[in-house]
Amino acid sequence: MPVSPRRSVVLGAIAVTLALGACGGGDDTGDAAGESANTVTVRGCNPQAAFVPANSNEVCSGDILDQIFSYLVTYDPETGQPTNEIAADITTEDSVNWTITLEDGWTFHDGSPVTAQSFVDAWNWAALGDNATLNSYFFEPIAGYADVQNDVDDEGNPIEGSAAAETMSGLQVVDELTFTVALSAAESQFPMRLGYTAFAPLPESFYDDPEAYGQHPIGTGPFQFDSWDPNIDVRISAYEDYNGDVKPSIDGAVYRIYENDDAAYNALQADQLDIMPLLPTSALAGETYKIDLGDRFLSRETGVFETITFAPSSVDARFDDPRLRQAISMSINRPEIVEQIFAGARTPATGWVSPVVADNVDGACGDFCTYDPTAAAALYAETDGFPDGETLALSYNGDSDHKAWVDAVCQDIDDALGIPCIGTPVVDLATFRDQITNREMSGIFRTGWQMDYPSLENFLVPIFATGASANDGDYSDDEFDSLVGQAAAAPDAATGVELYHQAERLLAEDMPAIPLWHRVNIAGYSTHVENVRITIFQTVDLLSVTTTG
Repeated sequence: MPVSPRRSVVLGAIAVTLALGACGGGDDTGDAAGESANTVTVRGCNPQAAFVPANSNEVCSGDILDQIFSYLVTYDPETGQPTNEIAADITTEDSVNWTITLEDGWTFHDGSPVTAQSFVDAWNWAALGDNATLNSYFFEPIAGYADVQNDVDDEGNPIEGSAAAETMSGLQVVDELTFTVALSAAESQFPMRLGYTAFAPLPESFYDDPEAYGQHPIGTGPFQFDSWDPNIDVRISAYEDYNGDVKPSIDGAVYRIYENDDAAYNALQADQLDIMPLLPTSALAGETYKIDLGDRFLSRETGVFETITFAPSSVDARFDDPRLRQAISMSINRPEIVEQIFAGARTPATGWVSPVVADNVDGACGDFCTYDPTAAAALYAETDGFPDGETLALSYNGDSDHKAWVDAVCQDIDDALGIPCIGTPVVDLATFRDQITNREMSGIFRTGWQMDYPSLENFLVPIFATGASANDGDYSDDEFDSLVGQAAAAPDAATGVELYHQAERLLAEDMPAIPLWHRVNIAGYSTHVENVRITIFQTVDLLSVTTTG
């Protein structure tokens, strides 16, 4: 996911009356909204943009796309490790030139076949500068990527139509089920990323009207898209001709959008919502969810990481001194917030990579992620300080469960550094992310990342490499870029891991984003469903879910 990466992690918005009026389970005849008894309801949220895979880098759209798309590879729900899905084979002799062969029989939901051309055309469209997709950066390793990017004017703005080519030279169709990918440099873990949303194939109909497609996407997965009613719900249904090994047991799912997490939790307790992937802090306090739900809850570590990002210097230059950013980080009492607000359902972060990643090491952030208000104040005294009379806004999306921890963080900053910090809600995720993407957000703001695949690279490159898709603070460092580039092209895994570790430790020197905590996910479900499973990515595994009625 971005919570990243993909994606920025958050949840959505609707009136409480609608939330309480919808009925998700417990009735063999379905509910008033027309859902069958074999349809499940899931806590959903408002996407930032329409459902175009190359433009999805946040959780609200990404979670839906991952249900309606199958990719070249799929990730194990428990471990996150990839195995081939649409791909029959992915081979290379030098980690530069790859040959990808597809399984025969895969179709889009409009009945058209999935071919090699479906992938090559989709990847070229996503990378082309004129299309300005949020996920274009993911195609940079492919030879010819630079040629499809636009030139920029004296002010750094892309010049439309100035790209030297419309397609990447590194992509070639061999036959209906085979294509080749030539990279600019060796990358042994290239197949690992091919189950990410950006690498989805697209049907020919997409190119007729991409905007219309975004309102009603046509995928390849176990579920097909039915409808999207903004601020209300997103509806998907089982695809009868799905070519995967495991077929859905349910008729479909409705992703309901609520005003806030507490409204969704009330609906869950009333059996009017079937699955809530992340319970609110009000339910975590004193473990009240165990009283409310009995044994209808799940707990597991997930690859979701939460941070605070500083506005880019071009938007807000008050944070240009890295010592100021480090001092703010040291002023935050992570363990106390985790215990008092999250009741232990988080793990204080000591670096920028999730502990669910096998090669993760503790302590990359060093002392700068250790609560020490005295040292924070001393370091702050070495800087020019925060401008007198100005307040520090810590912004967050108001349609999810962030207010309590944001207020606690602000209090810590004020207590340790004397900087007046104010938690500042933005109406919903879509508006919040638009302000960040458009570089209209000043001050500091909550960010998060829901991993796309369990690797060091996925927690570092998409967020902190120069020009990367989720680099919300416009961080740029030549040494960091060089280290992650060398890591990707390393001749063996051990060398690559050490280079990624060096790059992560480098972030402590600049503190482009403050690590807060990793999620220990606690989810709840209704009496209407069984076999509920939350994946390592903090998504609902709809293929495992069954209904009781």
